[in-house]
Amino acid sequence: MASAAEQLASNLNLGAFAKAEALKKRIWFTLGALLVYRLGTYIPLPGINPEALAQAFQQQSSGILGMFNMFAGGAVGRMAIFALGIMPYISASIIVQLMTSIVPRLEQLKKEGEQGRKVINQYTRYGTVFLAVLQAYGIAVGLEGGTNIVVDPGMFFRITTVITLTGGTMFLMWLGEQITSRGIGNGISLIIFSGIVAELPSAIVNTLQLGREGAISTAVILLVAVVAVGVIALIVFVERAQRRLLIQYPKRQVGNRMFQGDSSHLPLKINTAGVIPPIFASSLLLLPITVANFTAGQGPGWLTTITAMVGHGQPLYMLFYAGLIAFFAFFYTAVVFNPTDTADNLKKHGGFIPGIRPGARTAEYIDYVLTRITVVGAIYLVAVCLFPELLISYTGVPFYLGGTSLLIVVSVTLDTVSQIQGHLLAHQYEGLVKKAKLRGKTR
Repeated sequence: MASAAEQLASNLNLGAFAKAEALKKRIWFTLGALLVYRLGTYIPLPGINPEALAQAFQQQSSGILGMFNMFAGGAVGRMAIFALGIMPYISASIIVQLMTSIVPRLEQLKKEGEQGRKVINQYTRYGTVFLAVLQAYGIAVGLEGGTNIVVDPGMFFRITTVITLTGGTMFLMWLGEQITSRGIGNGISLIIFSGIVAELPSAIVNTLQLGREGAISTAVILLVAVVAVGVIALIVFVERAQRRLLIQYPKRQVGNRMFQGDSSHLPLKINTAGVIPPIFASSLLLLPITVANFTAGQGPGWLTTITAMVGHGQPLYMLFYAGLIAFFAFFYTAVVFNPTDTADNLKKHGGFIPGIRPGARTAEYIDYVLTRITVVGAIYLVAVCLFPELLISYTGVPFYLGGTSLLIVVSVTLDTVSQIQGHLLAHQYEGLVKKAKLRGKTR
């Protein structure tokens, strides 16, 4: 027999959505915030020659800078005030989270609840400013090294560029937090999502144009479309897949009443790390290469050789990319999920896994199961991100149709839809409670 929540979920319709005023306000706020972000990607940095910038970017758009341009919603190609995007904040967040398992002080703050989380968030903001300043200064120096890109190069241009780009990143960080608290979905993920989705139509049009000109055959375009549909189906299947561990609760007596033993499940996601491993692996690989490209022709010969070997689409790049994805899949899973804490919580509430002793043995068993399913999750992430990359390298299809972009778009869509369903369920529960109170008053 279906539970009350399942029955309500099956009855969700447009009528229920129309009556959920709070949910509609959240959606409108989210759309308005994303519109502000998209407008900011068209405001250029001061002192930039747009024609020279477009010509310089065209030479590298299919390689290194294409990745950053995708995450920034096209702002890198236009060198807008949001050119850094939200990536410094993501990098700082990941670094701080990884440090919580190494630095005892941060680990203690993590266990202090809401107050500790606020302090960790503050450290993350400081890290964001530091990374944004470094990257913005590197972009300023790189722009000055280009041919006629900067109208008036010098220290004043560097200072204004650092302030503008860092301010843009901090504004996006604040905007993402506002979307999370006052809108719907995860604000940071939605900002990246909107940037990718905004650039997808132009990428599809460019692909069709290449097919019309004969640069890409019709069979290759159809193959790419089939692969994209297959990758989306695989992402939806795996992202919703869970390994459920049976949790049993014994009979207990409260006062004079005896409560029957109950059972539930501990859900373990196949891909616990989400989209973090491919994003962090891409950033880690492309950032040094981008810095090397900024100093092209001025750096040592060995640096140029290494840059060419680990360039986007090269075999060594693919090997490192796959290895980093697998590494961060395990590492990030170990950071965000602690089997020992889970086993202790089960023991405190009287729950146990049948056949497994509570405490340390339960933690070992959960860690054993989690490691096995993380192997499957890592293989899935590598396959989803690497197979389209191989197809892109050999067919010349635009980079926006890669596996990382599809993974982000589908994952964020699933998460946002589930949050909308949660708000609709809460609205229907509130309606049922109000009706019950009205019936109680009339009697």
